Amino acid sequence: MLSKKNQQSIYSFYFSNLNKPIIILIALFLLLNYQSTFAQTTHSPRLADHAELLSASEQQELTQLLDAVSEKYEQDVVIITTYSLDGKTATEYADDYYDYNNYGFSSSYDGILLLISMEYNDWAISTTGRSIDVFTDAGQEYLVNEFLPDISDADYFAGFKKFINLTDQYFEQAQTGEPYDHGNLPKGLLEWYWLPVALVVSAIIAFIVILYHRNKLKSVKRQNAANDYIKSNSFQLTNQNDLFLYRNVSVQKIPQNQNRSSGSSTHRSSSGRSHGGSSGKF
Repeated sequence: MLSKKNQQSIYSFYFSNLNKPIIILIALFLLLNYQSTFAQTTHSPRLADHAELLSASEQQELTQLLDAVSEKYEQDVVIITTYSLDGKTATEYADDYYDYNNYGFSSSYDGILLLISMEYNDWAISTTGRSIDVFTDAGQEYLVNEFLPDISDADYFAGFKKFINLTDQYFEQAQTGEPYDHGNLPKGLLEWYWLPVALVVSAIIAFIVILYHRNKLKSVKRQNAANDYIKSNSFQLTNQNDLFLYRNVSVQKIPQNQNRSSGSSTHRSSSGRSHGGSSGKF
């Protein structure tokens, strides 16, 4: 029979060896989780104003907005300004900048990047991973038409802020399962302060029109009977009948636009990743 000391030694040996695989598994789990977290937090800043279009306070505010939207939906939203495209197209520059600066959430690198290049007034949007479906071709066209006029007017802060707010709206819409696309685009609404202005302007226009017509009728006097409005002996009706000749109805089918596609078109970048996006001039 084993002594108490020997039993304790056996139990100690048994449990220490039993716990080793568990400890190793826990350590591996923590290491992988740390690497994943480290990879997502070591990307370049989500705002890189290489063209120096923004003040320090504007950069700080936009960075906070970009970080908030990116972390809220776990899809990076990035804005890059540069002077030159270094011999690349705007699309190639945007794709490569996103790929080689560690942007994107998850293994599919989800996110969207807006590029502004000042040399020849180029812009480009690059989408990756889940963001390709969030920002369809039609959705991007609407998005660009909303923020690009501010960029063209050199109001870069206003344009970038509008871009960020719209990406937030697009991400939220995509969560419903129906991202913005043909037939399902955001409804443009007037700001609330335009409502009283519109009412006042409409009332003024209506008053002017009524006043104009009233002044034209000052020479007209009210008559007692309808015959008073007819010049004496000026109208003589000799014959009256109704004759129906024929009916001609023309029907034409309105053809639908067959070239109007939905969804997102994609391409491959130099890294081999799949990207959506669009580009143009401002």
